[in-house]
Amino acid sequence: MFKKILLIAAALLLIIIGAFEVFFFRSTSGQQYDNYPYEPDTPAPDPHKGTFVSEHGTLTFDGEGLVVDYDFDDELAALTGLPAGANRAEYIFLSGDLPPHGSVPVRYDVAHELSLNILSEQAVIQIGIAAEDGSTATVGVNMVTPDRIPFLFRDENGKWFTVMFNKK
Repeated sequence: MFKKILLIAAALLLIIIGAFEVFFFRSTSGQQYDNYPYEPDTPAPDPHKGTFVSEHGTLTFDGEGLVVDYDFDDELAALTGLPAGANRAEYIFLSGDLPPHGSVPVRYDVAHELSLNILSEQAVIQIGIAAEDGSTATVGVNMVTPDRIPFLFRDENGKWFTVMFNKK
């Protein structure tokens, strides 16, 4: 009787292991995923052109999609790690970390980050909008629009806050 129970338990264990293998290992074999951000089936938006203003500075885009003239106050410069005052930087919108590729260039309406490069200095700034209480933040598609660019930061207490640049 004991051998019969042991045999039934072993058979059930093999069935469970076999089902686990079929559902979790073989169901994904051979599939290749393009781990890139979603881009709507629409033309890419035109590059930013004109001046965007926040309480901490300005961003002025030439419309070519390559360089931006910025003027940050000391507080925003400290948050980004870039020099304060008027400067010119190359910029590119990025996807955010997408393993195994890391951050890749994307159109701004699907961007999660903005990279500003000035001489040998680079700042990668998170894009998003913080909740009023700072406990959460929204990131992802359509955070950056033709009329706004929201920089997203965390303060020393871990609360999110946004520095919103709006088109002038």
